[in-house]
Amino acid sequence: MLESNLKTVRSDLKALVHDAQTLFTEATAAGGIKADELRNRGMQLLDTALEQVHELQGATLEKGKELVDSTDNYVRENPWQAVGLAAAVGVLIGMLIARK
Repeated sequence: MLESNLKTVRSDLKALVHDAQTLFTEATAAGGIKADELRNRGMQLLDTALEQVHELQGATLEKGKELVDSTDNYVRENPWQAVGLAAAVGVLIGMLIARK
């Protein structure tokens, strides 16, 4: 669920930034009131993109905290399994490093 939300937000952000870039390009070609209108629309699009980035950052931090808490709880409840898992990961990393 989180991955689909991240993909949606990413694609929305790309579209918003692209639209803002297009508006700023048109604003540089246009003059007077039309240029001001285009710049204002571009700034609104960028503000919307910034808000979405902040929302995404908050969701990511919250998910990270949940992951840390669940990992901490697992390690506290199963210390020997956690030690075994850490040792296994260490051995795998050591084998990968030794191959090079």
